[in-house]
Amino acid sequence: MRALRTAASGMSAQQLNVEVISNNIANMNTVGFKRQRAEFQDLLYQNIERMGAQSSSQGTVVPTGIQIGAGVKAGSVYRITDQGTPTQTSGRYDMAIEGRGYFQIILPSGETAYTRAGNFSINGEGQLVTDDGYAVEPAITIPQDAVDVSISKAGQVQVITAGATEPAIVGQLELATFFNEAGLEAVGDNLLMETAASGSATVGTPGDDGLGQILQGYTESSNVDAVAEISALIVAQRAYEMNSKVITTADQMLSVASQVKS
Repeated sequence: MRALRTAASGMSAQQLNVEVISNNIANMNTVGFKRQRAEFQDLLYQNIERMGAQSSSQGTVVPTGIQIGAGVKAGSVYRITDQGTPTQTSGRYDMAIEGRGYFQIILPSGETAYTRAGNFSINGEGQLVTDDGYAVEPAITIPQDAVDVSISKAGQVQVITAGATEPAIVGQLELATFFNEAGLEAVGDNLLMETAASGSATVGTPGDDGLGQILQGYTESSNVDAVAEISALIVAQRAYEMNSKVITTADQMLSVASQVKS
């Protein structure tokens, strides 16, 4: 009975849906996290009677035909890149991007990764780094005798050193954008990697050419909506239960058929 296989594919699809939703909920408080959404596609159809087929010698054709579907499969799990709410932290090196763009991060392998998580710190050499110690690109180094650090909306980093009355510029932050941000590959640690689907990075100064601006003392919160995710979780659970019920019903029908005596 094909209903068994069809319902099993539905259960598998809803299991994937729940896994995506659970990851969204788990990252509700992850800085710069972007929620994901699972999309599904129907499988191939078996044509028992093809629509448009000739049904008589007089040239009449079948108007609708008979097609039986084989179930469902996962089409994609894509990232929704809506802006998260800026949350004030008052951290000197915390930054949020208001608008489009990603911070550039240099990995130990030398590759460039991208992130919206601007909860930065400085290491023992005064270099601006992520929580894992990966350097921000372009490199920003804060002098040891700096008594105050100011980061403008345009990404210009200025410091006031001990005994100085005027701020000195020590670096300029740049942001990267992509033609298809949903095509970036998540590699964990709040980092994304460029792929053929995302296109090449376009780098520019914050505030220019449609790029977002930098907010010092803020971080971007996750864009996960708890109410929407819980609602989606309930719908996925009910869909899983209904597919399970189909399997139970199909099994009962097979049981009845097996008990028929000739």
